[in-house]
Amino acid sequence: MMAPQQEVLVGVEESGAIPAVESSGGERDAPAVALRGLHRSFGSQIVLNGIDLTVGSGETLAVLGRSGTGKSVLLKVIIGLQKPDSGSIRIHGEEITRLDLDALNEIRKKMGFLFEHAALYDSLSVEQNVAFPLKRHTKMTASEQRDRVKELLAAVGMENDLKKMPSDLSGGMQKRVGLARALALEPGILLLDEPTAGLDPITSGEIDELILKLQEEHDMASIVVTHDLHSAKTIADRIALLHDGTVLIEGSFKELEKSDDEFVSEFLQRDS
Repeated sequence: MMAPQQEVLVGVEESGAIPAVESSGGERDAPAVALRGLHRSFGSQIVLNGIDLTVGSGETLAVLGRSGTGKSVLLKVIIGLQKPDSGSIRIHGEEITRLDLDALNEIRKKMGFLFEHAALYDSLSVEQNVAFPLKRHTKMTASEQRDRVKELLAAVGMENDLKKMPSDLSGGMQKRVGLARALALEPGILLLDEPTAGLDPITSGEIDELILKLQEEHDMASIVVTHDLHSAKTIADRIALLHDGTVLIEGSFKELEKSDDEFVSEFLQRDS
C-alpha cells in the first residue's frame, strides 16, 4: 500500500527545540491561526523570511506567489510536517512550536489537510480512505464510522462511489474524496494545497463551489495555497502574495489590483 503524506501527520518525529514563544495554552477569542516572524531555510536557501499572517474562524485566506516561493512549505510548517527555524505558530491561541509529539498530534486533529494530489491510499477503497482517520483517532463503532463516512461523502457529492478504488476516479473526484477525509475529524482549520491543480476549468469551478459550500456549512478557518488566480478570487476573503520569502502584500483582490508595486501588477497581469 502506498503510504501518502497524510499518514505522517500523526507520527512525524521531533527535530529538536527551536527559538520560539513559550507555549501558554489556548486563548479565548484568539485567531484560529496566527503566524509571527516565521523563518524556514534549506541550507543557504531562505524560503520563509519572517512571515506574519493571521486567519480568523470562518475566514479563507488564499496564499499566492511564484513557484518555489515557499507556499507549500508554509502549510507543512503550520501542520508540523516541517519545523520552522524560528518564529511563532499559534493555533487557537496555543503556541505549538515547542510542543512534544503527543501534544502536537492532538493539535493536528483540529486541522484538516488536502494535499495537492489528494494523497489517497491506492489500495483502499473510497470508503476505507475516508474512514481511515476515524478508525485511527476516534472510538466510533464500525456502524458509526460507516454512517459518518456516508455523511462526509454525501457532502462532497461522492455518496454513490464508496466501493470505488482511487484508480477508478478522475482527478476532480480524488480531490472530493480528499476533502471528505480532511473533514472527517470535524477540524476547525482547513489547509488546502493547490486544490484545483491539474483540473480542467469546469472541474476547477466545481471544486471552488464545493470549498465555498463546505466553508459556509462548517465555518472553518481556511488557508488555500494556489496558482489559480481565478480560484483565489472566487473562494478567498483575503489574499496574501508571497515574494522573496515575505508577505509582499495582503488584502482583498480589489486592494491588490490597486497596488502600484511592480511585482504585484506583473503577477496579476500574467496570472489573470
